[in-house]
Amino acid sequence: MFAFCIAMDGHNFTLCQAALTARASGALWWARQRMLCVADLHLGKSDRIARMGGTLLPPYEIDETLSRLEVEIAALDPACVICLGDSFDDAVADRALPAEARLRLSVMMAGRRWIWVTGNHDPLPPDLPGSALESVEIGPISFRHCAADGARGEVSGHWHPKASIALRGRRVTRPAFVIDAGRVILPAFGAYTGGLDIHHPDLAALAGPETIAVLTGKIMLAVPLSRCLGLT
Repeated sequence: MFAFCIAMDGHNFTLCQAALTARASGALWWARQRMLCVADLHLGKSDRIARMGGTLLPPYEIDETLSRLEVEIAALDPACVICLGDSFDDAVADRALPAEARLRLSVMMAGRRWIWVTGNHDPLPPDLPGSALESVEIGPISFRHCAADGARGEVSGHWHPKASIALRGRRVTRPAFVIDAGRVILPAFGAYTGGLDIHHPDLAALAGPETIAVLTGKIMLAVPLSRCLGLT
């Protein structure tokens, strides 16, 4: 059976006895801690690709990503925000941010604890306020960029998981949370980030018993991993 979850409520689940909510946007909310967690913003992706002589992308990904983040912060008023690495598309993208984007980030950060977890795209501390850490432990939960083998009580990003299911005779494909008893892997929050098939060997190797995929969107769908289709 498919489990439907209305976007305003999100998909509620527990991880090591912590009550968490997978949001329709792809963000994770820990109400008791008033903590918002997002993964893989990849700010500056279009600029980085242009600098490397690649295909030019419309220069709107920063605005779109920050607008989505502003909506979540306005709705939830978190005391702490954790960005789970690859917040910037390379090590210089934070310094290349337009002044307007820096101002918008400053407004969102004001009065909150803000943690930049370092990722493989942005291994250096950003030239912005907040703390830059390799990982964070809060209560029973560890926050890091990339999932570790055998970890328990772990929240991570990195893989940009995406799942596809058959629904009412058609294929539905969306960014997805990967959730089991020991960990949750968040979908990428940034625009233009793409996604990795939930059945990809690197992702499948991290899945434990009773893993579910929670597809994001206006109506969220929580389904067993076994019910997900390959994207090809």
